[in-house]
Amino acid sequence: MEYSIGRVGRVIVARLFEGEDLHACIDQIAREAQVRCATVLITGGFRSAAVVVGPEQEKPQIVPRFTAFDGPGEVLGVGTLYWDDAGPRLHIHTAIGKDGENLVGCPRRDTRTFLILEVTIFEIDGIEATRQFDPTSGMKLLRLKGRE
Repeated sequence: MEYSIGRVGRVIVARLFEGEDLHACIDQIAREAQVRCATVLITGGFRSAAVVVGPEQEKPQIVPRFTAFDGPGEVLGVGTLYWDDAGPRLHIHTAIGKDGENLVGCPRRDTRTFLILEVTIFEIDGIEATRQFDPTSGMKLLRLKGRE
């Protein structure tokens, strides 16, 4: 286990409009506001999303299994935002519902807003954290500075 203790800094609230992409909007906000570490909450609607619902395979490296969500439908999610060598990276898990059916997973791409998506970003001050490539998993995982 690695851990670090910080405190809540700025709180950023955003409204995404019909068709806007969640990941692109969070990336833009994080770059413009220079948010390096944060917790992200979302509530609203998804028109579409490519959602990771577990691994297709685990060895030698993890290969994600994607499921397409074709909405519109309701969504709520919680995630984190840390930077890697290329910029901010959102890792979010969501519950998406439509017509009584549910999909829980990690929407990674094609996350298009239906009508409105309310986003709340809680910046975390006082810690240094990044996403670094892990050769065992093949993924960029959270690392806390000074805990290597």
